[in-house]
Amino acid sequence: MDRKVIGAKLMKLRGKNSRSVIANKLDISESTLAMYESGHRTPRDEIKIRIANYYNKTVQELFFEDQQHKTCG
Repeated sequence: MDRKVIGAKLMKLRGKNSRSVIANKLDISESTLAMYESGHRTPRDEIKIRIANYYNKTVQELFFEDQQHKTCG
């Protein structure tokens, strides 16, 4: 999936929370989170898992499923 799409998903999930609060919860730097949200960087697998767990989502739906091309079944 495109990094920009992933970034948009992460920003939407963050909502009105500050980057510093979420970065703290994920044990990453605020600048790292900003790079994920802007699409300049993709999280490592271990960070993908942390993000998915924090937001109560699956890694698949956050990082690999494009809502426009989601398959049925």
